[in-house]
Parts: sequence; C-alpha cells; structure tokens
Amino acid sequence: MDSADRPPLDAGFLRELLVGPTGPLARLEIVERSESTNTDLAAAVAADPGAWPAPALLVAEHQVAGRGRAGRAWETPARAALTCSLLVRPQLPRESMSWLPLLAGLAAVTALRSTVGLQAVAKWPNDVLLDEAGPPLEGWGTARKVAGILTELLPDGGAIVGIGVNVSQTAEELPVESATSLALAGAATTDRLVILTALGEAYASVLGRWAAADGDVESSGLGEEIAAVSATVGSDVSVSLLDGSVLYGEAIGHAPDGALLVRDAQGRTQTVRSGDVHHLRVG
Repeated sequence: MDSADRPPLDAGFLRELLVGPTGPLARLEIVERSESTNTDLAAAVAADPGAWPAPALLVAEHQVAGRGRAGRAWETPARAALTCSLLVRPQLPRESMSWLPLLAGLAAVTALRSTVGLQAVAKWPNDVLLDEAGPPLEGWGTARKVAGILTELLPDGGAIVGIGVNVSQTAEELPVESATSLALAGAATTDRLVILTALGEAYASVLGRWAAADGDVESSGLGEEIAAVSATVGSDVSVSLLDGSVLYGEAIGHAPDGALLVRDAQGRTQTVRSGDVHHLRVG
C-alpha cells in the first residue's frame, strides 16, 4: 500500500480532543519522522523539562528505528501504524513503577476492544495480541502480535511509555509471521485518529486510577483487570531466561510487583521478572 493511501493524522483536531482542561493530555506533538519516539521524547524532556508537562504525547507518522525489549529494532511504513510515546509523572514510589508495562498493556487492550471490534489480549510483559488471528504458530498459538509496549524510567522520577500499534500494514509489510495488523485481522476501523483518541482516554483512565490508589493495583481493581485480559495467565509457557536456561510451567498469576508467577513441573512457584515468554497452550 502506498503512503498516499494512508492519510496523515490531523494534529489540530487531535489537540482539540485530547489537550486542555477537559482532555487527557497536557501536550501533544505529531512529527513526520522519528528514529524512536521514546528516545526523542526522553531527549526533549531532558533538554527542557518545563516544556513537557505530563501527561504529554509524542506521535511519529513514520518511525524508522523503533526500539523494543532487549534492544530489538523495528520499522513501520509511513502512516501504517500508530507509533507514539507518553510521558507520565505519577508521583508514586519507585517500586510501584514495575507495574507500568502491565498497566499500559491493559489500557491498550481496553482501547482496542472499544474501537476495533476484535478480542485484544495482553502477553506478559508488554505485547498486545489479537486472539484467533491466524493458524497455530509455535510459541503463539492462534494469536498474533498487533502492538508492543516499551516503558522506560527517567532520572527525574517520570517515565515514558512507548507503544506501536500495527494498523494498516499488509502481510508483506510485517517483519515476522507472528505479527498482524488491524487491517489484516478485519478490524471495524483502521482510522488512526479514532484509535489514538481511544488510547489517550484509556491511558488517562487506567493511570489515573493507579495514581489515586497510591500505586496499589489490588485496591484499585486494576490487578484483577490485568489478569482478566492476560493471555499468559492460565497458559502453559516456556520462558527463556537471561542466563540462557528455559523455564517450563504454568503461568498462574502475578507477584506483588507485577512479575510473572510460573508453577513448574515439580510444583514449585518461580518468579519471573525478565525473560521471553512463549505460550505452549492458551488456557
């Protein structure tokens, strides 16, 4: 698909919707091109913190060197995806921030379910999948990745939440067979303006509830909601750990800090805070 067939975002209209006293954002900037919106937003905040009141959103029409977990890089065709980064300053204890990737996933799932008519689910810790989006694939089942999330803490106590949503990519434009786009999955809409508006509102709601509960995901009800949209909890999984070993077991829930709890074949519960998770069976 040519970029001419993919309309640009209307920055003025989005600011009217999302910025100001009644909107979820304090600042919104849309740029034509970015190497990485996370990197660019972090640099802008470091250079002039006062110019970036939180929550602030940086959106790129074309991101050419996006960053994922473990330093993985990716690129999307111009205007084929939503690639953006959100600056937040929740004023919470640093230890509470470990929940941020899962909260961001919950917000993304909520926004997609409310707009595109597809059953989005979360894969621990930071992927968003569309269920029943393809034939069985090892490590993925019938689900396919439609969005990825990367959260990064800033030295001043704030954080950046980056998200990339595949919107109108064709099969040929996707980098791996485990990915899909909203268009390929038959979404009710691929209007990026509609989806971005829903994302902004969902993030404001989820993060607002988290802050109001002083970072306690359980008392806010967010912990239960995160588990409810998780495709990982209740699944048999293999986890490739940083030391090169592989953990097999059933994902049974989340630890108090958001880590994944996996019950192995011996009945022992292992706590996973970092690693690549593969679904062996979606429960």
